[in-house]
Amino acid sequence: MHGTLERTQAAGHDAVLNGLVQRVNRLAGEGAASRSVMSDGYIPIAEAPPTYGDFVPQEPQTLQETSLSNSDVEALVLKLMLARGNLTGRDVMDHIKLPFVMIERAMREMRHDQLVVYRNSAPMNDYLYQLTDIGRERAKRLTEHCSYFGAAPVSLQDYIACVQAQSLTKQHPTRDDLRRAFDDLLISPDRLARLGPAINSGNGLFLYGAPGNGKTSIAERLTKCFGQIIWIPRALGIDGEIIRLFDPMNHEEISLERPAALYDQARIDQRWVRIRRPTIVAGGELTMDNLEVSRNTSTGISEAPLQLKSNCGVLVIDDFGRQRISIEQLLNRWIVPLEKRYDYLNLANGKKVQVPFDQLIVFSTNLEPRDLVNEAFLRRIPYKVEVHDPGEAEFRQLFAIVCEKLNIPYKQEPIDYLIERHYRAVGRPFRWCQPRDLLIQVRNHCFYQGIPAELANEHFDLAAETYFTML
Repeated sequence: MHGTLERTQAAGHDAVLNGLVQRVNRLAGEGAASRSVMSDGYIPIAEAPPTYGDFVPQEPQTLQETSLSNSDVEALVLKLMLARGNLTGRDVMDHIKLPFVMIERAMREMRHDQLVVYRNSAPMNDYLYQLTDIGRERAKRLTEHCSYFGAAPVSLQDYIACVQAQSLTKQHPTRDDLRRAFDDLLISPDRLARLGPAINSGNGLFLYGAPGNGKTSIAERLTKCFGQIIWIPRALGIDGEIIRLFDPMNHEEISLERPAALYDQARIDQRWVRIRRPTIVAGGELTMDNLEVSRNTSTGISEAPLQLKSNCGVLVIDDFGRQRISIEQLLNRWIVPLEKRYDYLNLANGKKVQVPFDQLIVFSTNLEPRDLVNEAFLRRIPYKVEVHDPGEAEFRQLFAIVCEKLNIPYKQEPIDYLIERHYRAVGRPFRWCQPRDLLIQVRNHCFYQGIPAELANEHFDLAAETYFTML
């Protein structure tokens, strides 16, 4: 009877609160569209910067919506408390990123099973919990299998839906988008015209040309052509295996500003993290192990491969052809995913799962593509863009731009001397990187001599002598 009365009072308080919230929203002029839940389970947030396909994962209302079982939550809590000691319910909530109502229910059931006990009361109708001997023993057994106790994992189905919602194939960058992305580089309109269709395709792209012409710089800026922000899970739960997806080394987290409204209408699933659309660069260190799920045998935690971490972004294979694995191995591994846009991963438990393969893969190489790969693979990379040497006018323009950035007064006569003496006289081709590299050497020489940085013939002679010694 007493419980029924409490529920009735709580329902009454909720009704009053909802009424106040609706009144505040009307006064604030919030539209219904900003509060509507989209059919795919994501809701837009007003405080986020406008981007292509701006979706936010909605906070789950029930444990069933998370695709987690009671034992999954119990295992995370026990391992967390074994590692961190006594914790309140809200401490547990902040760590494993599930709503407090789910944590409270789980802690209550664990107390009933004599896995935890109340140590003390805590603010906001919470308690300080402590493991019992039974709970500690169970936590140790769970930790031996897998020591992970971070954010609760997201199901593969939810991750696939999120990738589809934020897919590169839904983005169609325009000329203005490309100009903004490359505003810090000197890129000719003709080159942008060749890059534009390749970027819109969302398929593979070959960038080839002589070294020093900015292929890597171009590849690293391609991501800026698309929407800047996406959401990814912190971890994936697939058939009992936990795979860490969020990687601080390759992903840049973008904090979510709290809205100014009195009541936050957009309840966000904290198991997901908001990041800048990723650009991952793999060079000569790339191996086949980087393309498969890797499991740490001592912790039992698996790490996502590079192609999974780069989904909805750009994966650059830099210096293609000089990796520690053969070209045939790499191409055979990706020849089907590039065409079908999905990949198969082998889990540590022996199972194979299908995952999205949704990124723009850029192969950057100093070699001719036809000398590296066969026709079957070239057909699956429909765009091949050559990065040419700059012309003399562009070369001179680069000197003016770099001088301004390095605070070196620009003078025409030393540039004329450099081109005539160290390029035309020896038949040396121009490269896009050389104005920057030579001017940095000039500046460093002036710093050493204790004189103001300036352009002079003798300074260029010294820079050319060291820079072009083996070129």
